[in-house]
Amino acid sequence: MAVLIIIALIIGISVSWPSVRGAPWVPTPLATVRAMLELADLQPDETVYDLGSGDGRLLVTAAMRFKARAVGIEIDFLRWLITQALITVLGLRGRVRVIRGDLFAADLKDADVVMTYLTQDTNDRLMARLENELRPGTRVVSNTFIFSAWPAWRVSTSPELYAYRMRGKP
Repeated sequence: MAVLIIIALIIGISVSWPSVRGAPWVPTPLATVRAMLELADLQPDETVYDLGSGDGRLLVTAAMRFKARAVGIEIDFLRWLITQALITVLGLRGRVRVIRGDLFAADLKDADVVMTYLTQDTNDRLMARLENELRPGTRVVSNTFIFSAWPAWRVSTSPELYAYRMRGKP
């Protein structure tokens, strides 16, 4: 009985922790995943980072359909583990990796594209960090929530997506 309680506590913490640090997990439909990658104009061999990568569906789609390299950042141990298993089973270890960690601490310098499906508050907190760390020309695509100080490069209304290009530092 004690083991079941401990397992339940671990699962509860694992599932709720992402909500505290960035956003609750809401699975993105595959059609929206494809639309996000297309809106970003993702090209073969570019590197896409998915901040809060959940079950890895965007990572797998980027690697398999777009022939890109993909890096996921996921704080939830269970979803990180699921993604590790998925990329192993699909034979994508050479193109996809998932880092268990906090998206606010991740090294994003190699990103050509950054994907987010967070909350408005999290996007607001993340904006200055992205401005300081991403190279000019790096594309950022956000599902549903905007980066309010940036002019959108592209917008999709169905699904609601916003794409931005990072500008050079003044």
